[in-house]
Formats: sequence, structure tokens, C-alpha cells
Amino acid sequence: GEMRSLAAGVGDLKKVLSNVKTKGVLGEYQLQGILEMILAPEQYGKNVKTHPEKGGYVEFAVKLPGKSKNSGNIWLPIDSKFPTEEYVKLSDAYEIGDVDEIGASRKRLETVIKRYAKDIRDKYVHPPETTPFAVMFLPYEGLYAEVLRTPGIFEEIQREYRITITGPTTLSAFLNSLRMGFNTLAIEAHSNEIWEILSSIQQEFCKFGEILKKTRKKLQEASNSIDSAETRTRVIESKLKRVGEIDRPDKTALPDESKQELEQ
Repeated sequence: GEMRSLAAGVGDLKKVLSNVKTKGVLGEYQLQGILEMILAPEQYGKNVKTHPEKGGYVEFAVKLPGKSKNSGNIWLPIDSKFPTEEYVKLSDAYEIGDVDEIGASRKRLETVIKRYAKDIRDKYVHPPETTPFAVMFLPYEGLYAEVLRTPGIFEEIQREYRITITGPTTLSAFLNSLRMGFNTLAIEAHSNEIWEILSSIQQEFCKFGEILKKTRKKLQEASNSIDSAETRTRVIESKLKRVGEIDRPDKTALPDESKQELEQ
């Protein structure tokens, strides 16, 4: 009875995974989780219309800085794909050891992956609004490994459609490298700002030196004037001292008119 219940649960899970919309949602959730874990929210967008002539919206797109400050951002489209039916048939063929079915299933998987790559290129890649390439995300490592096991498919899709295939691990490594690039660009931008500030400070400091030179000249002139005033003060004090040494005439011995004149 437990085995029958387990078999029923597996059957229900298979029905869920056989639904195209459900598979897309699962892949989208996994892709969103990786982006949220590695990048900041402002570094990527969801449901972005990258091609103005097409009506579709790519699931996610990473914001890349443009060549200049005025050129704006460039989108890197990332779309998740999940060819469940072909992958399940290939896995079943491995389990029963059917060599012919393995070859046929792998051929079908290769055809589906190429169709996905062409669809992503036609709908979402549109330079200069986007990068000249896009990323196809396969949500399971086993599926990604089976695609890579097909000889030449990875290189052919890159060459013919400019699509890079990634699994969860390779996408994480790819996004980490982009994040390091973002940090490097941020450091470079701040370095340029600091250099501009230092250049302006250097110019202002030269002007400040000229003002100090003029101020020193004025202060020197004021100091010379004070020295001259002190010299004149000493001369005046010397003369006043001589005046004080002169005997004051006795008023009693003078006529009244002379006394008045003396008082005056």
C-alpha cells in the first residue's frame, strides 16, 4: 500500500512537471533565486522588453554599464528553458540500456536546445540596447551535463546563435564574475571623481598661494609703517623729554601781562 501511494505521488509529480507553464515557473524561480543571491536588486530587471520590434519580454536581464555615462545601460538577456520531455526520455533510455533510444533522445534534445537558442536570439537580442549575445539557463545540472555531452553543440550554439548555455553552477560563476566587474567599475568611477576633486583643489591651492603672497606683502608694508611710526614716536618722546627738562619761569617775578601770556 505504501508503494502504491508512493507511485501515485510520483505520477502526480510527473503530471505537474509535464505542464509547460509549471516547468517554466520552476525554472524562473530558480533563476530568480540565483540572481537575488549574487546581484543587487538594481543590477537586474524582471520581465524586460529588450527588443523594441518584438512583443515578448525576457524573464530576466542584467544591467551592464554603457561605454560612457550618457549612453545608459545595456541589457544582458537571461532566459530559462526546461526541455523536460526530451530529458526524461533520455534518462529512461539510460536506465534500460537502450543504445538506439539513447541516440534518438539525445538527437531530439539537441534539436530542442537549438530551437530554444534561435528563439532567444530572435526575441531578445537587439544591439545596442542589449549585448550581442544572451544566456540560456538550464535549471538542472543533469540536464546541463547532458547538453554538454553532445559533441559540438555548445560551440555551435555560441557560433550560430550567440547564445551561452549555463547551468546553476556555471551561471553563479558567471554572475560572480560580472559582480566583480561591477565593483571594479565602481572603484574606477570613484577614483576618477577623486582625481577631479584633487585637480580642482590643486588649482584653488595655487590661487590661495597667490592670495597669501599678496597678504604677506600687505602685512610687510603694515609692519614697515609700524616700525616707522615707532621711530617717529621715539623722536617725539626725545624732544618732549627735552621740553620737560627746561625750567618753568616763575610767574611771581613777571608782570601781570606776561603772566597771562604764560598761562595762555
